Amino acid sequence: MAIEKKNILNRLYLLAGFMLLFAIAIIYKLVDIQFVKGSTYRQKAEERTVKNFEIVANRGNVYTADGSLLATSVSKFDIRMDAVTVSDENFQKNIKGLAQSLSKMLGNSEGHWESYIRKARKNQNRYLFITRNLSYNEYMRIKEFPIFNLGTYKGGLIAEQRTVREHPIGKIAERAVGYSDYRGRVGIEGNFHEFLQGKNGKRLKQRIAKGQWKPLNDNNEVEPVDGKDIITTIDLKIQDIAHHALLGQLEAYQADHGCAVVMETKTGEIKAISNLGRNREGNYYERLNYAIGESHEPGSTFKLMSMMVALEDKVIDTADVVDTGNGAYKVYDRTVRDTHRGGYGEISAARAFEVSSNIGLVKLIEDHYGNDPKKFIDGLERMRVGKKLNLPIKGEGVPYLPNPDNKKNWYGTSLAWMTHGYGVHITPLQTLTFYNAVANNGEMVKPRFIKEIRTQDKVIERFDKEVLNPKICSQETLDKVREMMKNVVKRGTATNIYNKNYELAGKTGTCQAEYWTGKTQYISSFAGYFPADDPQYSCIVIIHKPDKSKGYYGADVAGPVFKQIAHKIYTETPVVDSVNDIRKDIELVNKDYKNYYTKVNSQNKTMPNLKNMSGMDAVSMLENMGLTVRFKGVGRVVSQSIKPGEKIDSKIIVELTLS
Repeated sequence: MAIEKKNILNRLYLLAGFMLLFAIAIIYKLVDIQFVKGSTYRQKAEERTVKNFEIVANRGNVYTADGSLLATSVSKFDIRMDAVTVSDENFQKNIKGLAQSLSKMLGNSEGHWESYIRKARKNQNRYLFITRNLSYNEYMRIKEFPIFNLGTYKGGLIAEQRTVREHPIGKIAERAVGYSDYRGRVGIEGNFHEFLQGKNGKRLKQRIAKGQWKPLNDNNEVEPVDGKDIITTIDLKIQDIAHHALLGQLEAYQADHGCAVVMETKTGEIKAISNLGRNREGNYYERLNYAIGESHEPGSTFKLMSMMVALEDKVIDTADVVDTGNGAYKVYDRTVRDTHRGGYGEISAARAFEVSSNIGLVKLIEDHYGNDPKKFIDGLERMRVGKKLNLPIKGEGVPYLPNPDNKKNWYGTSLAWMTHGYGVHITPLQTLTFYNAVANNGEMVKPRFIKEIRTQDKVIERFDKEVLNPKICSQETLDKVREMMKNVVKRGTATNIYNKNYELAGKTGTCQAEYWTGKTQYISSFAGYFPADDPQYSCIVIIHKPDKSKGYYGADVAGPVFKQIAHKIYTETPVVDSVNDIRKDIELVNKDYKNYYTKVNSQNKTMPNLKNMSGMDAVSMLENMGLTVRFKGVGRVVSQSIKPGEKIDSKIIVELTLS
C-alpha cells in the first residue's frame, strides 16, 4: 500500500515538474516575443494590416498637330463571375435575365449563357470567365445586368481593371507613334518615355473588413505626377491620305513593303509617315519604321545629287551634249544600260537627267571626275549627303558612301555605279531631307516629329526648326536642277503624273535589288515636292519588290502614290481659303440649324433615323435628347444600334458606326 502511494506521489512530482518547465517556457517565449523580438513581430503585424500602395501615374497622351489623339491610356475591364456566392433564390430568379442580357451584349445564344453559368455553379467555379477588354461604359452597363447588379458578394461580379495603351486612329502611323512595352521602346512613345511616363506616388492604407483597404492620412503620402503630353507634327488628314495611297499601291502591285513620308518644306515638320509591310497572309500593317531605319541603294533618285555636284563644280552645264550611244556602255568588265531600247543618242545633260539616262550621267561624271574621284565624294559631303540626321527617334539607318581613300571598298566601277545610285546606301528620310533642301531654296532643315511637350496648358519644352546646312549649293545650281525636276514630270520619265492645274517636281528611281542572287527584285521610288513654283511640301515614296509582272519602274509604281498624295493635299488642304459670298453661307447655316432643332424636338420619345447624317450632328442630337452615345469611325452615320422609331429612354446607350 505504501509502495503504491509512493508511486502516485512520484508521478505527481513528475507532472508538476513538467508543468513547471512548460510554464517557464511560456514565460520565456512571452518575454522573447514582447521584449527581445517585439519590434520585429510588431512590424510584421503592421505590414499585414497597414502598407504602402503604389499609385500609378497617368501616362501622357500623344497628339497630332491639330489636337487629335494618336495614343492615350484607357481603362479596360475583364469580367469574371463567382457562380457559387449567389443565393439559390437570386440565381433561379434571375439566371434567364442575365443570360438574355449577356447574349445581347456579347453574342451567343441565351441558352448558351444559361447552360455555361449553370455548369460553372454545379462545378463550384468561383472564377468563371465572362469577357475581357470592356470599356468603362460597357463595364457600367454590365454592372446593371440581373444578378450582377447585386454586387460583388451577392451577385458574384468580379471586375479586374487594367490600363492599356490605345491608338484611337487605329494602325495608321502606328510604328512612328511606337510603344514602350514588352516589344521594346520604339518610335515617339519609346524615345520620349521619360516625359510620358510620369512619376508614381504612394499612399498608406489599412486593411479592414472583407479584405478591403482604407486610405490613411499620412505625412509621407506622395501624390503621383502625371506624364506630360507630346504634341507631334503629324497632320491627321495628310497622314490618312498618305497611308491609304501607299496601301492601295502596295496591294495593287503585291509588293513586299514600302513607305511614304510628307515633310513641310520650310519647317521640316513631318506631316505624315507611313510604313507598311506584308505579313504571311498578305495583309499590310505597320511592321517596321522603314522610312527611318532602312538604308538601301536609292537608284536613280541619287542622280540629283550627282548632277548637283557637277553643276556646282562648274565642270558641266545643263546644255552640254553627251552621247549615250545605243543604250549600252562598258565600264571595265561591267555594262551600264539605259531602259530605252536603242539608246537616246546625243542629248543634253539636262535631257539625260529628265529621261534618267544611266549612260548620260555615268559619262558626265566619269569624264570630269574619273582621274580624281575624291573630288566628287567631297562635293557630295559638302552638301551633307551620306551623313546621319541624328533624329530624336532611335534606329536611324547608317548611310554609306564608298570612298577612294578606302582601297578595300573602292573599285574601277565604283564611281560609275554610284553616279546612278548603286553602291551607296541611304535611308528614305535622308533622301527626302536632301530633296526638301532643294525645294527650300537650298536650306537643309532637320526632319522634325515633335512640336512641343506640354503639361495641361503649360509648354515644358518646344522644338524649333533646326538648320543642318543654310545653303547646300549656289542659287544658280538650285535654279537649274529645279527646272530639270519640273521637266521630269512635264516631258521626262514621270509624265504619267503630270497635272496641268498645279506643277509637280521630282525624280523617279528604279533600283535592282538582290540581283546577286539571280532572282532580281526592284525598288521603285519617287522623290519630289509640290507645288513646283512655291513648294509647300516635299514627299518621298519607296516601294520594295513589286510584282514584276505588274510593273516595277518608279514612275509606274511609286509615282502615282506621290501624285495622289499631292493631289489630295492640294485639293483638300488648300493653302488659302477664300469666301466669296458670306451671306449665302449664313443662310445655309441658319437653315441647317432650323432643320436640326426641329428634328431634335420632334424625336424626343422615339429613335430618329440618323443614316447619312454627319457624326458630329448625330452625337449632338442624341446627347440633347439625354442619351449616352458611343461611336467609332469618322464621317457620316452608316449604322445605329437602336432602330429608327423604337421607343427610347435616358438609360439607353446608342452605338453609331461612321463611314
